[in-house]
Amino acid sequence: MAWLLAIAFAGAGLFNAVGGAAVQAQFRRWGYPAWWNFVTAALELVSAALIVLPETRIWGLALAAMVLIAAIATVTWRREYMHLPPGVALAALTGIELAVVVVH
Repeated sequence: MAWLLAIAFAGAGLFNAVGGAAVQAQFRRWGYPAWWNFVTAALELVSAALIVLPETRIWGLALAAMVLIAAIATVTWRREYMHLPPGVALAALTGIELAVVVVH
């Protein structure tokens, strides 16, 4: 599951980095500066890179969880509930993988 999560976060990071004006407009609508998509993209890409390596997986999962908490809080605060299902599903998978890593 770690590789699946790494791919998901890498994809999200690339989408936020290259999404252009549409992605920036979405971030502005949520109350963030126009360039915040690049911060989010960087955090997602770092998460993906850390998740891939077993030695740093726990840190990548923790960072990914923080990004997801912020994303879920943002769309909930802005009442854009249609954005919740993917974030909640990814958060659940991240939490499961984090629990597996901690137990082992």
